[in-house]
Amino acid sequence: MQQSSSSSGAWKLWAAAGLSAGLLELPFPLAGPLPVWRSVFAWFGMVPLLWAILSAAKSGQPRPLRRAFLLAYVCGVLWYIGNCYWIRDTMMQYGDMPSLAPTLLLIGYSLVLGLYFGLFGLAIALLRKATGSTALALSAAPVFWAGLEFAASRITSVPWDQLGYSQVDNLLINQLAPWTGVYGISFLLVAVNALIAAGLVLNRSSRQRLCGIAGVVLALAATSGIFLNPPRPAATATAVLIQPNLDVSGSGLWMGAGEWDSHIADFSKLAAEQCKTYIAGIPQTGAPSGEIVCPPYPTHPDLIAWPESPAPFFEDDARFQKALVGLAHANSAPLVVGNIGMTFSAETSDWQEYNSALVVSPDGARVGRYDKIHLVPFGEYVPFSRLLFFARKLTGKVSKFTPGDDRKVFRLATQNGESHRYGVFICYEAVFADEVRQFARLGAEVLVNISDDGWYGDTSAPWQHLNMARMRAIENRRWILRDTNNGITAAIDPYGRVRQSIPRHQTDALPAGYGFRDDITFYTEHGDVFAWLCAILGLGIVAWAARSILGKFVSAQKSPNKVRS
Repeated sequence: MQQSSSSSGAWKLWAAAGLSAGLLELPFPLAGPLPVWRSVFAWFGMVPLLWAILSAAKSGQPRPLRRAFLLAYVCGVLWYIGNCYWIRDTMMQYGDMPSLAPTLLLIGYSLVLGLYFGLFGLAIALLRKATGSTALALSAAPVFWAGLEFAASRITSVPWDQLGYSQVDNLLINQLAPWTGVYGISFLLVAVNALIAAGLVLNRSSRQRLCGIAGVVLALAATSGIFLNPPRPAATATAVLIQPNLDVSGSGLWMGAGEWDSHIADFSKLAAEQCKTYIAGIPQTGAPSGEIVCPPYPTHPDLIAWPESPAPFFEDDARFQKALVGLAHANSAPLVVGNIGMTFSAETSDWQEYNSALVVSPDGARVGRYDKIHLVPFGEYVPFSRLLFFARKLTGKVSKFTPGDDRKVFRLATQNGESHRYGVFICYEAVFADEVRQFARLGAEVLVNISDDGWYGDTSAPWQHLNMARMRAIENRRWILRDTNNGITAAIDPYGRVRQSIPRHQTDALPAGYGFRDDITFYTEHGDVFAWLCAILGLGIVAWAARSILGKFVSAQKSPNKVRS
């Protein structure tokens, strides 16, 4: 009878895990910008999963540790499939793969990364079994979660849409980021989820108290920050951010008669734009149009940026070099230009290609080059290429870039005669908080992010990517000039607010205001100290709990009065 009752209630646990997966999708962009109100789901979306994990442990069901792991694992797999569905769409359209391969790739990706959710559930159940205390297990939940998010960023190098990113528009909560990075926000969110879950699984008297506390905390934390209005730093310089809107599905070689000259003429025309309207916020959110403005300089901008794009911009191409010199002279402005860098390797006796950003002075001289360090696996290179020798046949359009090895900061002069330091990072690097902070730590007073999000199409990915870049601005309290091939091109202030942008999917340019800061946040200086503490503490708790359970098991085996079940 007891076994039948347990079996009949098991479906509720699996349904709760699936419900959490769905609720945790909602505080992230789905196929457009995230409405601010949806960020509230992050404050209670994990509650059903926590209830399921602890209910399985308390109900006396067989193998509670395995059940807890599988419940959380299923939740994680479903969440990754929903959050990162764009992987399938992108690889199907641009990956040159067999028809079924993109779907299998998404499933495989989700099965691997879902393990972090599974380990989260296992750690909670392990502590509950070792101590017999539900409250203690819930208290440790935010430590486990932050530690596992950190592990995802370092072990599998896919820190995509960590829970804390859901609060990028909560101007109260995201003040944690300059101290703890995004991990501190994730920690707080899971702590509130655990508090609510405690109200469901503990005894009645405790439940009433905790539900009251949780309700107040949830109402204050989830909503109050949306209405805050921190300082709006004034823009003291202007950049022209070019959005060429080039087709990523083409060859990008510009072999047709006059094709090169036509494209370069378009780039030159866009670079010279000065007075025009812009969106005073994020595109497609109903943000108002900004007034027609003329940049605050006599005749020239302080910077012109070309994005990472599917264009034949090879550093050693004489036509490309001539175009850069002409553009710099015409606008008397420095340039940051996405291109393919070339370096001859004496070791391999061959030329190596880099996904690069070339920096050029107003007189056309080469200032330097930043080579992208964190390349996109299966997009810009094949990891473990000898082991995965078959992968290139499956993904025929994978590039073969060499990773850079030096984070550089470039000093450029502004129109008023001052000089300031710029840090440049490329595309996917925006999701790595500990890497981006290095530029500010090296002295960068403003950050430039060039990217080509055209591969993502009209999926959730461009909007998710934008929000992660916005968190980098918050963590380091730096302006970020985000220049993309087809959107979202924007100027982001040190509080993560998109101050100016232009519509997606159109050839355009954004004369954007920005400023400089040289103060250093705790996170910029010290990095992932908080995340390291959570990871170490979480490992210590799990090791202690496992040892405690093993000790009890050994003692029971040695006991002459043990009862066999």
